Amino acid sequence: MTQTPPMTVKPLRLWRWRRNPLRRHSDVVEAWIVLATWICALSGGTLAGAAAAQATDAAFAARRAQVHTVSAVLTDDAARTALGGSGYDDGRVWAVAPAGTRITVWTDHTGRVVSAPVTGAAATLQAALTGALVAPSGGAAVWTAGWVVRTGLVRRRMAAWDQEWKQVGPRWGNLSGGKG
Repeated sequence: MTQTPPMTVKPLRLWRWRRNPLRRHSDVVEAWIVLATWICALSGGTLAGAAAAQATDAAFAARRAQVHTVSAVLTDDAARTALGGSGYDDGRVWAVAPAGTRITVWTDHTGRVVSAPVTGAAATLQAALTGALVAPSGGAAVWTAGWVVRTGLVRRRMAAWDQEWKQVGPRWGNLSGGKG
C-alpha cells in the first residue's frame, strides 16, 4: 500500500493574468486597474512630493531676493517697545545694545525691518520635509481614485451575479426528490 503525499496548496501569483477557463474579463480589467493604480499612486506621490519641495525651495529663493541686509548704528539705547507690531513681540529687548552699537538688520523693498530669510541647510531641510509630507497625500489621492473605480467594478459584478442567480436559483429548487 503506497501513501500519497499530502496536497499542498501553492498561492497563485498573478492568477488574474493566467489562462483559466473560469477567468472572467472583469477579473483581467480589475487586475489592470489595481496595477495601474499602484503604479500611478507611487509615481504620482513621488512627483507631487518633488514638485512641493521645488515650490518650497523657489519660495525661499524668492524671499531671499526680496530682502537685503542693512548695516545700522543705534542712536539711542534699545528701549522696551514692541518691534514693528508683528504680534509676536512682548516688549522685551532681545539683546543689550547701547547707543553707538553697529548692527545688521534685514529689510524689505520698503525699508521695513523683517526677519532673516531661511537659507542653507535649514531651507533644504524644510523643502525636503515639505516634499516628504506631500508625497503620501498625493499617492493616497490617486490610490483612493483607483479604489473608487475598483469598488464600482465589484458592485457591478455583484449585481450581475445577483441577476444570474435570480435566473438560475429557482432551477435548483428541490433537487433532493423530496417535497419541500
